[in-house]
Amino acid sequence: MKEFNIRALAAQAICPIIAQGVSLSQTLPPVLARCGERDRPLLQQLVYGTVREWFYVQTLIKRLANKNISNTSVQVLLSLGIYQLLRTRIAPHAAIDETVEACKQLGCNNQAGFVNAILRRFSREHEALCAQLTHEQHAHPYWLVKQLRKDWPKAAEQIMAANNQPAALTLRVNQRQLSREAYLALLSEQGIEATACQHSPVGIRLAQLTDVTQLPLYAEGGFSVQDESAQLAALLLNPTPNSVVLDACAAPAGKTAHLLEQADYQLLVAIDNEEKRVARMHENLARLKLNLPFVQVITANACLPNTWASPEQFDAILLDAPCTATGVIRRHPDIKLLRKATDVEQTVAVQAQILAALWPTLKVGGRLLYATCSVLKAENELQIKAFLQNTANAQEIPLKGYWGDARLHGRQILPQINGGDGFYYCLLEKTI
Repeated sequence: MKEFNIRALAAQAICPIIAQGVSLSQTLPPVLARCGERDRPLLQQLVYGTVREWFYVQTLIKRLANKNISNTSVQVLLSLGIYQLLRTRIAPHAAIDETVEACKQLGCNNQAGFVNAILRRFSREHEALCAQLTHEQHAHPYWLVKQLRKDWPKAAEQIMAANNQPAALTLRVNQRQLSREAYLALLSEQGIEATACQHSPVGIRLAQLTDVTQLPLYAEGGFSVQDESAQLAALLLNPTPNSVVLDACAAPAGKTAHLLEQADYQLLVAIDNEEKRVARMHENLARLKLNLPFVQVITANACLPNTWASPEQFDAILLDAPCTATGVIRRHPDIKLLRKATDVEQTVAVQAQILAALWPTLKVGGRLLYATCSVLKAENELQIKAFLQNTANAQEIPLKGYWGDARLHGRQILPQINGGDGFYYCLLEKTI
């Protein structure tokens, strides 16, 4: 197999996102596998950084180039080059030379001179160019900027600034195995700096990003990687021991595992509609030693519970509803490229369908926690407003806490640069 330099490999991870709408979670792993272990951190930095800054960098390229760039590889390589010059400490000559070499390696020899000229011009003129584009530095697609400013007029800039920062590495300690204090002590013994999360009693935030598989007790299932905002789900639903619980749309089983770490149940059913994702759920629960006899992990459609559940079967339901994931952009920057304005309406319709379908499976007096990793009101408080208006036997149970903001319905967490991801929660009870 032909060997490529780091910039060429990075371009191969990004090009399918731009050209075909493929997610970074699909394109990056095979590229990382072809990269030496020592170079993987740089490769990941270049890929995530370039995708994160994509819309800002494209504006710069339009100012620099006097022609439409139709070749996706060239467009991506220019973006990689400008990102390096703009946001990294890589020496300009190295960033330019390696990117031009990548252009040749990817079969774009006739464009190498063009790439070289554009990058050298940017290196010379970047301060003046960037000064002209102060309003474009949000690096978000126009439709999302518009929606954020409509939904959160006072917080939109803060949300976008948080989205443009790499997320912290946050762990959830498996309390079936050890306490948070014990794991913090274990990390300290190994010289790994970490602090306890503020709102989750089992959360730990590491000071630096690292390979989690090399952390103590990873193989033994001592912890999971999960943002603090996401860790609130199991805590808020808090099913009683020996109850019958449903985790709908559960893959990759992070919240399922947290529920199981809290208590034993009569039955816990975790579903997802994709077999590959269900297989991943089994793997994750096995690593955490949570493949317990009362747990059923199945491939099932949440919109068709009559094929896998009974009426009024569950005491508690966690519905981590499908959403645009606009609250976790800093972890998945390709969301900026993959989501479209039309996705919001389609997603809202699916959410409403799932809510209506699952409600009959909840026992009278049972509780359903509606959760999303979105910051868009249509998917969150407005979705719940419509559900309550259309569902006579549903009432909201107000959520209390020092996290997030109380909304018309539920509580909304907005992404914070030094805090958690964007999440929404609303707890509902079935009255009759």
